[in-house]
Amino acid sequence: MNAFNWFLEGGPVLWLILACGFAAAAVFLERLLHLRRAAIDTRDFLHGVCNVLDRSNADEAVQLCEEAPGPVPALIRAAILHRHEPRHALAEAVGHVGRAEIARMERRVAVIATIGQITPLLGLLGTVFGIIETVLVLHDQTPLVAAPSLTVGVLRASIDAAAGLIVAVPCYLMHNILLVQIDRLVLDMEAADTEITAYLAGRAGADKGAP
Repeated sequence: MNAFNWFLEGGPVLWLILACGFAAAAVFLERLLHLRRAAIDTRDFLHGVCNVLDRSNADEAVQLCEEAPGPVPALIRAAILHRHEPRHALAEAVGHVGRAEIARMERRVAVIATIGQITPLLGLLGTVFGIIETVLVLHDQTPLVAAPSLTVGVLRASIDAAAGLIVAVPCYLMHNILLVQIDRLVLDMEAADTEITAYLAGRAGADKGAP
């Protein structure tokens, strides 16, 4: 039996499972590329921004942040724009931007997790349909039951159950890969937040102490 016949035997539930699998793969590739573009060398970027700020050129530092991709530049930009505000206001502004960036990174990631959870259930649904089909054949053809008539329902049940698991396992893997990428970016954001806040506080203290 070739692959096309397998698809035909799987019935509409199999096609639904495959559609979910393709959707999960598309979301994974889009999110992975987005997160890869967002990853920058945080230490080098901070060093460059601080050098610009050392020359008292805040506008250029903000422009650098706007041109760079990812959540870290957005976080640093927020800190620079609120550098003259009290410490609590600065922390609140940076925290707000940080939460927005994390939500942006996590966008559509839950779709993959959801597909990983529902495809085994869809496979189970296809299995139940296959069993019902087999039972109906037994009911209609008893006592002379043809073996090919029985195998149709059993084959459909087996194909759908296997397809649900085959799609679900990669979905869990893809979901975890994206979570690891997001966690790394969050750690970079936390490090950038600490360093830029300390730098701006040091500059504020120096400015106050200057004659």
